[in-house]
Amino acid sequence: MEPIIELEHVNVARGENIVLHDVSFRVEAGEHLAILGPNGCGKSTLLKTATCELYPLVKPGTHVRIMGRERWDLTQLKRKMGVVSAELPGKATLHTTGFDAILTGFFSSSTLWPNLTVTDEMRERSRDIVKLVGAEKLVAKPVGEMSAGQQRRVMIGRALAGTAVEGDAKMLLLDEPSNALDLAAQRDLREMLRVLAQQGVAILLITHHIADILPEIDRIVMMREGRIVGDGSKKQLLTEEKLGELFGGEIHLSERDGYFNAW
Repeated sequence: MEPIIELEHVNVARGENIVLHDVSFRVEAGEHLAILGPNGCGKSTLLKTATCELYPLVKPGTHVRIMGRERWDLTQLKRKMGVVSAELPGKATLHTTGFDAILTGFFSSSTLWPNLTVTDEMRERSRDIVKLVGAEKLVAKPVGEMSAGQQRRVMIGRALAGTAVEGDAKMLLLDEPSNALDLAAQRDLREMLRVLAQQGVAILLITHHIADILPEIDRIVMMREGRIVGDGSKKQLLTEEKLGELFGGEIHLSERDGYFNAW
């Protein structure tokens, strides 16, 4: 199978500043991995480059291939890769019910506008997704009245619906998914993501929280100052010494039931 993401010698500028420096990065189909690094290191920029929201500087040897292709219609690409960010798709989403918010994933829209046609197949698929992400109690609740954890659960369902247009999700990409969540919501989110990973949904997780790294994730990519400074297994990279170098301070590490915690 073609790798899902291939970046070769990629440099990306935001404004007048280069924020990614000569990044080469490859993600295989079905792989679970975490991109780990301090705030401002370029993690989110790498994610946006991998989903064609940002484009690299034109240089010899630079290539971006998604599922073997260098050119994509972004609408089609969203049907292959479900991206979950901390922000809602738009203000109209606040007034949309949980079930309808999941349905919007089929159209990449902020709400179900009158010109959109929802099929019985879409509704059936959305009901399956509601069960998958444990959102049964949220189907009739407006998104704006949900807690941050409930919103994140529905947005993950929305991302899965978007990729369901052409079959099951190739990959779910999550940018700092536990931000603004309390401890119970963080636990619920991680357990839900574990279920998705065990059912074959590839997970690419962007985080600076060690505790977000699921037991199913074995590969760690470390970033600092716009560069990849480590790429290997949890056993190789999740050590007190390497984490201390990454975050610039003394780190203590513990492990329990496949999860790691650092302080």
